[in-house]
Amino acid sequence: MREFLLFVAIFLVGFVASDGWTNNSGMAAPRRIHTLFSVECQNYFDWQTVGLMHSFKKSKQPGPITRLLSCTDEEKKKYRGMHLAPTFEVPSMSRHPKTGDWYPAINKPAGVVHWLKHSKEAENVDWVVILDADMIIRGPIIPWELGAEKGRPVAAYYGYLVGCDNILAKLHTKHPELCDKVGGLLAMHIDDLRVFAPMWLSKTEEVREDRDHWATNITGDIYGKGWISEMYGYSFGAAEVGLRHKINENLMIYPGYIPRPDIEPILLHYGLPFSVGNWSFSKLNHHEDGIVYDCNRLFPEPPYPREIQQMESDSNKKRGLLINIECINLLNEGLLWQHKRNGCPKPQWSKYLSFLKSKTFTDLTKPKYPTPASLVMKEDCVQKQPVKVDRVQKQPVKVDRVQKQPVKVDRVQKQPVKVDRVQKQPVKVDRVQKQPVKVDRVQKQPVKEDLVQKQPVLDELQEPYPKIHTLFSTECTTYFDWQTVGLMHSFRLSGQPGNITRLLSCTDEDLKKYKGHNLAPTHYVPSMSRHPLTGDWYPAINKPAAVLHWLNHVNTDAEYIVILDADMIMRGSITPWEFKAARGRPVSTPYDYLIGCDNVLAKLHTSHPEACDKVGGVIIMHIDDLRKFSMLWLHKTEEVRADRAHYATNITGDIYQSGWISEMYGYSFGAAELQLRHIRSSEILLYPGYAPDPGVHYRVFHYGLEFKVGNWSFDKANWRETDLVNRCWAQFPAPPDPSTLDQSDKDGFARDLLSIECIRTLNEALYLHHKKRNCSDPNLLANPNLDDESEVGVSRKIGKLDESYTGKEDHLSTDSSQESSQAAKEDGIFGSLRLWIIALWVISGLVFLVVIISKFSGRKAKGVRGKHHRIKRRTASYSGFVDRNGQEKYVRDLDASL
Repeated sequence: MREFLLFVAIFLVGFVASDGWTNNSGMAAPRRIHTLFSVECQNYFDWQTVGLMHSFKKSKQPGPITRLLSCTDEEKKKYRGMHLAPTFEVPSMSRHPKTGDWYPAINKPAGVVHWLKHSKEAENVDWVVILDADMIIRGPIIPWELGAEKGRPVAAYYGYLVGCDNILAKLHTKHPELCDKVGGLLAMHIDDLRVFAPMWLSKTEEVREDRDHWATNITGDIYGKGWISEMYGYSFGAAEVGLRHKINENLMIYPGYIPRPDIEPILLHYGLPFSVGNWSFSKLNHHEDGIVYDCNRLFPEPPYPREIQQMESDSNKKRGLLINIECINLLNEGLLWQHKRNGCPKPQWSKYLSFLKSKTFTDLTKPKYPTPASLVMKEDCVQKQPVKVDRVQKQPVKVDRVQKQPVKVDRVQKQPVKVDRVQKQPVKVDRVQKQPVKVDRVQKQPVKEDLVQKQPVLDELQEPYPKIHTLFSTECTTYFDWQTVGLMHSFRLSGQPGNITRLLSCTDEDLKKYKGHNLAPTHYVPSMSRHPLTGDWYPAINKPAAVLHWLNHVNTDAEYIVILDADMIMRGSITPWEFKAARGRPVSTPYDYLIGCDNVLAKLHTSHPEACDKVGGVIIMHIDDLRKFSMLWLHKTEEVRADRAHYATNITGDIYQSGWISEMYGYSFGAAELQLRHIRSSEILLYPGYAPDPGVHYRVFHYGLEFKVGNWSFDKANWRETDLVNRCWAQFPAPPDPSTLDQSDKDGFARDLLSIECIRTLNEALYLHHKKRNCSDPNLLANPNLDDESEVGVSRKIGKLDESYTGKEDHLSTDSSQESSQAAKEDGIFGSLRLWIIALWVISGLVFLVVIISKFSGRKAKGVRGKHHRIKRRTASYSGFVDRNGQEKYVRDLDASL
């Protein structure tokens, strides 16, 4: 009887399910999903494909997946990765067939159009999910469960597409008001895609050709090269056909960001560098990496989950760090499976491989499903304008720069107010400590407190986060050029809001010969290095003079100005709301050696010596304060510089007693004159070579002083006359490998790791700069030539440039350093002779070995090549694995990855 009832129950369930799909009311057949992603025939996309395909299977994403592979005929002949994924081949449009423009990103819309037109799979699809190759799927992406409807696709938010709000949209679509800032994750009905895809391609071509509007302030593209034309092609194409998106900023997250409370991202987009402690990963460092075809080689292993438990106490930050390692661990697990499919030998046991095969890792990477909070959309399209002032309520609404989410600030409570998308009314985030949203110093992501106790708040007066503009001052020399390259590269990686401007002080003569105009957005300033009235040579005065000139000649809507020095590397954002800057209360970093604030110097040069703050380096100041202060900064600098009677070290703290730090005193005395009292923060800036305070994530490296790691050292002054920017592939001597450092001294180890990070960031910036200049492959360069400006020789003496290659003499060098240079030249002559002797010795040895091997192989030719031979070959394979597995795993090696 029980079996009969079970049979009836199963029959009824099946009948109801069947009727649910095919009832007489015209209900649709089972909704079919197809996932697409676009790649090219390159190693770079192959390892991304392996990661995405592995996560696709592990996440239980329904339906088939297709790789749209764009290759030229020449590329396809050499391509090894046809087996990596179900593939639909697409003609390459990287080189546009009509214009000749090189733009590989156009292959994405071109590939989708080709698939829709020529693939039979496209005839049996209801919903299409379009992803990028550099993604990891954590859980099933079901369009209708995410809220997608026919005519209303779901997409992730790309807030940096500022062209939706300005002239770019007006030029390229008849409906600029319909332009949605979206991308990344796309879930769309097939009927919408058929109408929209050709327009996507057409608008991409149109925006790409519009070179007059590639500027950063129009497109948001930090490189100003039209690289994100495809993204605008998508947004403008959708606007043109009237597609309005349901925009979700919770489903996709960049590793390195912290997920919001109660949010479970189901997609990881590792398009930006991210780190956990001293470990870091950037996809750009693996652009030419054939790791898919290199048996049992993986990406450097990240920290283990239990290490993160000890590393971070805040539960939400901890969750962000766990997502970071989940991303790279899934990539590595995918590589292991692909190596096995490639026929690679079984890898040797290691702790990391054991972890990847453990039940713990399996549990950590089970499919994730969106929480109710994850499915909350951004405001409806009508309300979705990024910065719009309600004329009735007088309430500006600002898009939060980090989380890309509209945030309203309650002026009475000084607390952010979140807009509840479901209830369509402001909902205040309950905060026990009554504090504004803080940006996490490690991951650059806002941290929201407890969201459980939400109470409706209706406040009439609200304000956004203020706009920021970053400034730094340089001169027309190659010394400042390589510093500019480093600072600009780090600015792009740091997540710093707003724009940046280089204040370039040059004489007319210098400007005629200057080659570095394109290194940064630039405001040109007349040089005051040679004072126009006194004739005093003091280049440091250009800093206050340039700031004053910029204020008087540029219209800016920025509310706060961040001022840096050129010899800095940014590691994170520097914002006034995080460090509590306010009108009348600037923020800066301690410069305790400015002892003149405590003695006669301050009494002589300011009427308020008690208000003199020993600060400098990084400055965050309200624009109104800066306008009042900048003239005093310049005048006080001139005043202190002219006071030669008080240059003594015991008065100024200047060990050279040359008045070189007059500009720093000009700043402190000028601020004191206005009684601008600073908030001093010791958590913003660190000099490489100094031990960091535990748990502090410094935002800036200031490499103004010499620093060392073991026998290696770096002093920026040694590179004053070296052209590292215009000589192809020039860079600084590589620092020691972190694995060689002494870890017994924790403070020393932490100090050395940061020093290594600083110089590696500089070298990475120089590499990308030379690559952007289209320098020839460094592996193909001939021997150094004195007349060839594309090469630079580096001496074996670490930190010194070999003068025999540069033909230049550092004006700071001493007699002893010149003698060392001469000795180095002589060493080079004898070194080359030694190389010839060694080469002859090696060749003789090889000839001898060939003769011996030939003789013995003749005797053993009749021997049996059986089991012993197979074991010997297998042993050789394993030994090769051991060599490869011994690669660096602490910090990425720039030279190796490039």
